Amino acid sequence: MTALQCATTFVIARHAEAEYETSEWDDEGGSLTLRGRRQAAELAASLRTRRVAHVWTSTLARAVQTAEIAAAALGVGVTTRKGLREFSSGDLAGTTRDLDPFLETYARWLEGELDVRLPGGETAREVVDRFGAVLQEAADLHPGETVLVVSHGGAIGVGVPNVARMQAQRQQLDNCDTVEVLADADAWVCTKWGAAD
Repeated sequence: MTALQCATTFVIARHAEAEYETSEWDDEGGSLTLRGRRQAAELAASLRTRRVAHVWTSTLARAVQTAEIAAAALGVGVTTRKGLREFSSGDLAGTTRDLDPFLETYARWLEGELDVRLPGGETAREVVDRFGAVLQEAADLHPGETVLVVSHGGAIGVGVPNVARMQAQRQQLDNCDTVEVLADADAWVCTKWGAAD
């Protein structure tokens, strides 16, 4: 069997619970709470029998902290990639978090309108392209292995359905909920989505 025929299994997790430095929208920040640190440890414990080969993570602190806690417990290394980051706040950076100004645009993204742009930010297509490029890089480096990927709810919610055939519903992911994708040369298939599966 060639490397291209050896499927990579991605376990893609939303980062653990975090608290933020400000009450404004910001593309940075977020440090794990004590509860978040427990969630990251529980994520690792749930994967202990899966023989995870490596952890890939977004560069944002809340994801990196989740990844490092999980990787330490699993005894594997961590690779950071900007492509796994949450979608950008764009022109909304610095405005208060009282309401979620992204909901309307994000709902359109989930309906397949990938070219809709957040003001001053990204389109869904741009998020999907960068997210998918990192997954492809990881698949190329880990054929036949299981890889933990730590990212963000928005990026996962729009990224995974567009890089893999969906066989599961797209309910919102809680902290440390996971999505699983089987990736090989023939197809990328989502086999699990969130706690319901």
